[in-house]
Amino acid sequence: MGAELTAAAVRAAAAEVADPQRAVDLARFFQVRPGGYGEGDEFIGLRVPQQRAIAKRFRGIDTDEVGALLDSPVHEHRLIALFLLRGEFERTLKPRSEPDWDEAGRWVELYLDAVRRGRVNNWDLVDSSADSVLGEFCRLRGGMEVILSHAADEDLWRRRVGVIATFAHIKNGDASALLAVAPLVRDDRRDLIQKALGWMLRETGKRVDEQILLTYLEENAARMGRTALSYAIEHRTPEERAYFRGLR
Repeated sequence: MGAELTAAAVRAAAAEVADPQRAVDLARFFQVRPGGYGEGDEFIGLRVPQQRAIAKRFRGIDTDEVGALLDSPVHEHRLIALFLLRGEFERTLKPRSEPDWDEAGRWVELYLDAVRRGRVNNWDLVDSSADSVLGEFCRLRGGMEVILSHAADEDLWRRRVGVIATFAHIKNGDASALLAVAPLVRDDRRDLIQKALGWMLRETGKRVDEQILLTYLEENAARMGRTALSYAIEHRTPEERAYFRGLR
């Protein structure tokens, strides 16, 4: 018989492979200490491949059960939920005469609700879902308003969602979403926003057109934070890296 497709069954599956010592290490890595970006989060000690494997066992789960997992205080439960959400969303778009946009929209709304309520609240949670769910939906349906609204939000995680969502467009040879988002986040000196912006700029040079990256850097390097600039020029020549750093 197949697995029972419930949040309780997912939590039980996670408990079977939980590692208390790894939970301690993960809590340290994700800065759950007071003042850290992951303050207050809880871990039970699962590796990412274990979480992906659990998600595969529960294909076909419905939105209510995924929503219940997203409400869990346990970080790994929320990441499994996002793997499930992403998988179900992607299945609505599988090659067919017409994607099931109503069903896809329900999964996207669940995702946006989780983001609004602070349930997608660490960089791994954002990076595993923002481009593949929100970004891909916006790319396919047209319109970037929801991406821009997230990028303009002062909340750290909602803003990172807005930046990383542009990756869906970048992967498909389109830099327009990132170029629209970049002015909204360029002056944000928080490390996790800096890294996200620099990463997306670097990927634009790699996947879309290196001239778009170079033009952006010519016009903006002087005002960019060191971290964003460093990420953006990581794959440039030593001479180019020295030149753009010299513009600051």
